[in-house]
Amino acid sequence: MTGPPRPLRAARLGLLLAACAVLGGCAAGPSLEAQGEVTAPPGDSRHLTVGSAGFTESDLLAQMYALLLEDAGYGTKILSVTNRELYEPALERGQIDVVAEYAATFADWLSAKANGADAPTVGSPDLDATMKALRGLATPRGLTVLDAGRAVDQNAFAVTTAFAAEHRLKTLSDLGATGLPVRLAAGDECVSRPYCAPGLREVYGIDVTAVDPKGVGTTPAKQAVRDGQDQLVLTTTTDATLDEFGLVLLADDKRLQNADNIVPVVNRARAGSEGVTRALSRLNAVLTTADLRLLNEQVDSWRRLPEDVARAYLQEKKLVPAT
Repeated sequence: MTGPPRPLRAARLGLLLAACAVLGGCAAGPSLEAQGEVTAPPGDSRHLTVGSAGFTESDLLAQMYALLLEDAGYGTKILSVTNRELYEPALERGQIDVVAEYAATFADWLSAKANGADAPTVGSPDLDATMKALRGLATPRGLTVLDAGRAVDQNAFAVTTAFAAEHRLKTLSDLGATGLPVRLAAGDECVSRPYCAPGLREVYGIDVTAVDPKGVGTTPAKQAVRDGQDQLVLTTTTDATLDEFGLVLLADDKRLQNADNIVPVVNRARAGSEGVTRALSRLNAVLTTADLRLLNEQVDSWRRLPEDVARAYLQEKKLVPAT
């Protein structure tokens, strides 16, 4: 997922607009900055652009959204845009119509955009509260946030399977109860972020003695835990490579992490119709965190194409017809 918001650079936005012009479907939608208020009724354009943030999971979700919309009678194309600083303004303007987002992260991003980088976070472990905050921030910008699905991609912590077996660990509370000193492989921001080292100490009583700045879920970070240099690694709940390193996630049983459920966000003026909502909501009751992890693995480790993986999954779940 993308990190904290950075200034939007005009040159990069120009590239996005050029790409959108080539692909077509770039009608302007309502924008808070441009219009001051949103008055347009929910729209139902029959040709929709689905956005992807350009990493495996986002590509998979974009493919699944496109296939579901096509099955419902919409024409679709996919536009890959590498970060939220570019695709979110494009979503407001109707240059992108649909994108898969992460509830708490997107709520905090919109809050910072509206209220400044120092604005308090509004995402929380409470999904209902997070969704209420997210919708309150998205609606004035001409965006409709559909219901959140079951799949969650949030921060998570892993240890080796041998370490978990030796100390009988299934949860982060179990690790805290051991009193063992723990070196944590993570990004350098983990030192001060409340969901990371401070939260592990305060919420779980884990004795984090040091943060090894090897990044979030990177290969060097996982190797450091596998090789015993560190004992714990910060990754995500949909990380598809844990088995390769002999790692297992410890459950966040006290809900330290925010509710980053997968949630479709649409441009209201172009894709706010019941038809779009019905098509995309069909995935909510089916796709789980474990499913998404396996789909990521098929692309990242098995080298399958995201479109093929997405189609096979939807066909297996009988959400689209077999071809």
